[in-house]
Amino acid sequence: MKKQLSINQTQKAIVAIKNHFQANLAHELNLYRVSAPLFVDQQLGINDQLDHKQAPVSFYVPKLNKTLEIVQSLAKWKRLALVKYEFETYEGLYTDMNAIRAHDDVDSKHSIYVDQWDWELLINDTDRNLAFLFSIVKKIYQALKSTYLAIKLQFNLDYDLLNEDIVFISSQELEDLYPHLDPDQREYEFAKIHKAIFIYQVGYPLKSNLIQSSRSPEYDDWLLNGDLVVYHPINDFALELSSMGIRVNKESFIKQTKFANIDPNTHSDLYYDLMLNDQLPSTIGGGIGQSRLCMFLLQCEHIGQVQVSVWDDDTINQSKKQKIYLL
Repeated sequence: MKKQLSINQTQKAIVAIKNHFQANLAHELNLYRVSAPLFVDQQLGINDQLDHKQAPVSFYVPKLNKTLEIVQSLAKWKRLALVKYEFETYEGLYTDMNAIRAHDDVDSKHSIYVDQWDWELLINDTDRNLAFLFSIVKKIYQALKSTYLAIKLQFNLDYDLLNEDIVFISSQELEDLYPHLDPDQREYEFAKIHKAIFIYQVGYPLKSNLIQSSRSPEYDDWLLNGDLVVYHPINDFALELSSMGIRVNKESFIKQTKFANIDPNTHSDLYYDLMLNDQLPSTIGGGIGQSRLCMFLLQCEHIGQVQVSVWDDDTINQSKKQKIYLL
């Protein structure tokens, strides 16, 4: 199924994928590239706390007398940036986001180094519905398909990865379809059938009292969000390429933080103040994994084939035995 690219060809393909996709994404969503921070002031509270179980990497800068944090994503920062940079409705931004997630599990599709396109689009309050969410997902999928077809032609790849359309399913519908499976297994079974899927409404417990996937309560509205997942045939697993959603308004922010046992009134940072005072515009946004996209389109067995990171000795030795060349 797979045409094996050399290390040199892989490097060229990575550049081509990134150039194609970001151009397609910007065109589809009317996005403009902006510069973004590698680290932020801890006191501002604009770092992504993920599921509030993974502490950001931080360091103290004596000359500033400040503790800074390496970003984990730019979910909060982007909403502020849309205001600061004076974007109009239905305009947005995208940026290269580089993060360190020191507490992540590390395996063939997870690295402590995270590289993704972070994007955010200014919308109207009336766009806070599933129909609008789905329309944006379809545009992202179009950018993905266009990139795939260009790379397939340029590098003479001989495999088919994507269907014409992406398939939508809610997390509850997925559980109803596969009640005997756990959330990861459900995702795998459905993705294997349809190749590309969008699982929406992720965050709240399902009828089984399980959740499809952990979510921070602070940025996505759990009723208006989801994950874009593809089937990776070489590894025979489901691969999440993007997590995204319409962002919380004041009402859903208070509801979700309280559900997560976080009292929003006890926080004094900038982001919480703006949310509680209803001073942030309606937006939709997400992150799209750059290395994961390359890993998928080039059908690599390990994410270390498309990004430079640090791996344990067992992973390095096993990769050598299997002739998987990590960068």
